[in-house]
Amino acid sequence: MSLPWLDPASIGFPPLETALNDPEGLLAAGGALSPEWLLCAYQHGIFPWYEAGQPILWWSPDPRLVLFPESLQISRSLKKFIRSNPYRLYINRDFESVVSLCGDQREDSSGTWITPEMATAYGRLHELGFAHSVEVWNNEEIVGGLYGVALGKVFFGESMFSKESNTSKLALAGLTSFIKPWQFELIDCQISSEHLVSLGAEEIPRAEFANILKDSAVLESSFDWPRNYEFQLDGI
Repeated sequence: MSLPWLDPASIGFPPLETALNDPEGLLAAGGALSPEWLLCAYQHGIFPWYEAGQPILWWSPDPRLVLFPESLQISRSLKKFIRSNPYRLYINRDFESVVSLCGDQREDSSGTWITPEMATAYGRLHELGFAHSVEVWNNEEIVGGLYGVALGKVFFGESMFSKESNTSKLALAGLTSFIKPWQFELIDCQISSEHLVSLGAEEIPRAEFANILKDSAVLESSFDWPRNYEFQLDGI
């Protein structure tokens, strides 16, 4: 089966069930990274993921790893760390640096998919109020964080990083605490990993994920995400 090539001038994706099994979830190539393309993709359970030198590749794996906010699992040791940590949590204090640091961490391992074009694309979504960061600060240095896209009641996690032990976990706990009062349905974690499963993430069928998005991943948000906002963890 050949991979569909998307015309950048015409926004749209093939049906999710046509995605390849090998590699799992690869749906199409081409298109563009404009806000319109990205928002359409996320609303339909699709995300871009490719490396420098490759065309834009679009994915929708089956099953899908998600974290329901009420299912977050905080170990006893992590609770102790959170209660005694010297860090400060922020929403959208320095989105650009979080994206850059996520890219640096990936580059240290097996290459980065956060190309300059991707960083620019998510920066535009941030300016439009759709992409957001949760940041862990130690004095005046970011030491952990994550970023993603929020549509309606769904947060689509894109990447996370740690410069100090447990700080990415602290960022995820912070995100979960922040969105709970707004009754978010889930956090999309995309592809399964032991790290996220240990924190309570679980796999659900792609069809179930897509059905949730139909009602929950809307462009109109129930609230405005703040910028440079410091907050505290609740209920930990």
